[in-house]
Parts: sequence; structure tokens; C-alpha cells
Amino acid sequence: MRRKQIDQIIKDLEKKMVFLVGPRQVGKTWLSREIGKHFNHPTYLNYDRVEDRQIIKQEAWLKDTDLLILDELHKMRGWKNYLKGVFDTRVPTLRILVTGSARLNTFRQAGDSLAGRFFVHRLLPFSLAELKGIGKEIKIDKLINQSGFPEPLLADTTEEADRWRSQYIDGLIRTDVLDFETVHNLRAVQMVFDLLRRRVGSPVSFSSLAEDIQIAPATAKRYVGILEALFIVFRVSPYSRNIARSILKEPKIYFFDTGLVMGDDGARFENFIAVSLLKQAWAKSDVIGKKYEVGYLRTKEGKETDFVLIENDEAVELIEAKLSDGDLSRNLRYFSGKYDIQGIQIVKELKREKSFSGLDIVKAENYLENLFL
Repeated sequence: MRRKQIDQIIKDLEKKMVFLVGPRQVGKTWLSREIGKHFNHPTYLNYDRVEDRQIIKQEAWLKDTDLLILDELHKMRGWKNYLKGVFDTRVPTLRILVTGSARLNTFRQAGDSLAGRFFVHRLLPFSLAELKGIGKEIKIDKLINQSGFPEPLLADTTEEADRWRSQYIDGLIRTDVLDFETVHNLRAVQMVFDLLRRRVGSPVSFSSLAEDIQIAPATAKRYVGILEALFIVFRVSPYSRNIARSILKEPKIYFFDTGLVMGDDGARFENFIAVSLLKQAWAKSDVIGKKYEVGYLRTKEGKETDFVLIENDEAVELIEAKLSDGDLSRNLRYFSGKYDIQGIQIVKELKREKSFSGLDIVKAENYLENLFL
């Protein structure tokens, strides 16, 4: 299936390098090859392949290459300075696309040697909005249960999707984690991963997580950071600007693959909403250039909204995710009224949409299909 970001990426390649990053098996290699079809002489090189690694190190790709695709290049020692040299000395007709399954946080550290030389595009699982944009109709239940990753999404049965997920988990823990950083206690990483699967939607205390596994809180936080860096999980942090009583510091942790959630239907639906909102925020940030984020609100008295959409550090929309509750959330009403922020309650199973003085109760499909991406 065609990815909606392809046109913007091709446009950006005319100006700078493009970094295409996202979770493992989300479709980065497929998309990079599709982009290659728009060029006369594309060259795809994967640093994980021994043959390609030598070509990369020797800069021995064919001279007529007009699109150079470098996959998993961040695994190469000194890759930032290498890439800076390639970009700064390239022939005018050469475009460069770099792909990988690790976050770019580390890319931007250690001297900013690549500053001003690249655009970032983050590729996430398919959403209802993206599927609608390319003319594909897939029910929300299938996206929740099988996830928006291409292979399980297109699987004919949930059993096929589950088989893919079993292999996917094994690859994440045993291969990606060890490739990314030295870890002496892989079993503890697995335990952190398993506990997070059961705590989706609840604030996560690193001290509590550490106590359950019998490791230091700093180690638990580091392991969660590794899972984040590899696009396995993402955090939604409490928003506090101009809302003095939202003092809770613990983040909520969600999975890019909704199928990994081990909870009730409510937890899986909330995770699906979280992925959809994050996909929109990141896509808008990557394309528009403004700062878009997803957070949540919670006071010390326990009042909470599931999500708050943030634009340039200002809260612009409050969101509650409900499976079937057609009654307006008291907490949504409270926060919206107190801080004058628009509120929307997204309901998966809803007979009729309603509005209450600026607060809307809407069907999940109707809201999600009209997101930015």
C-alpha cells in the first residue's frame, strides 16, 4: 500500500538529506525502494550486509547514482562525520536518503555535525487517516487487534498476525536491543517490556517498576529509554504549563504496536488513540516545522484527561477516549471549563454524536479519519 508521506519526502530530497526513521518492520525499506522508482539510478545499501558495508565504507557506489539509500547507517562507528563528508562533497545530482529503526535523539548530539543538512520523516504504522487518504477502507477493530504494521494488518486472520508478532517480539528483544546498546541483563529488559504491556494507560513509576523486577530505578529508566529509542514504546508526559496543579511527573507508556497491549479492550483502544495522535503530531512537526506534542493532564486530586494536544507548548485540545460511554466525562468538562481549552470525547461505539457548549462527543472513526495523517 502506498504511504502518504512519499511525495513530501521526494520534495525534501531536492533540498537536503532525508532521514526516514520508525519502528522495525513498519515499511521503511519498502518506502525507500518506492521512492527509488522516481529516480533513474537509485542505489540501496544496507549496513547490516557485509557486501554493502564495504561499498559504504569505500564510497564505491556507481558514479551515476542519483539516489543513495543508506539503511541502518547509524550502526557504523563515526557515521555522522562520514555522512557529513559524503553530503558536503557529493555531486550536485546525488540525493541521499538515510533510513533506520533507532530514534534521531542520538543523531543530534555530539557536536551537531549534521546541523542544517537534513530533514526528518518519522514513519509510523498505518492509521485510519492515512488509509482513508490512500483510498483503503479497513475497520477500526482490525487496526486495534492486528495493528497498523503492514504485515499483520494485511494478514487474513488474527492467527497469522499473532505469529508475526511472536517473531517480532523475539527480534526486538534479542536482536535490536543488543545491537543498540550493551545490556548485561537481557532478562530484566524482557521483564520491563512485559510489565509495560500490562500497564498501558496508567502513570508509570520507575521506582515501582524497579522494585517489581529487583533492579535499580536508574536501570529501569534506562531500559525504558532503550525501548523508546528503538521505537518499541513511547511516553506521553503530563502537561503542566499554566496548569499549576497538574504536578504528577510520571509518564504514561504506550506501544507503537497496539497488538502488544496485554489489557482489556479499554486499554487497547486508548493505546490505539495514543498512536494515532502521536502519528499526527509527528507528521505535522516533520512537514510544517512547528512543535506538536501529545501529553495528558492529571491533578494531585486524581482528576485526569487521557490526552492533551500541544502546539508550541500551548494546550489546544483535550481528549478523552471511551469504548462506549455516551455521557460527557466530568473531568473533560472540568479541565475544559477551568482552562478554556476545547474538549473532545472520542467514543468507539456511539449511537449519536453530541455537543455541549463547545465540548463534542464524536465517533472514533469520524475523528480519526480526519487527522492530519
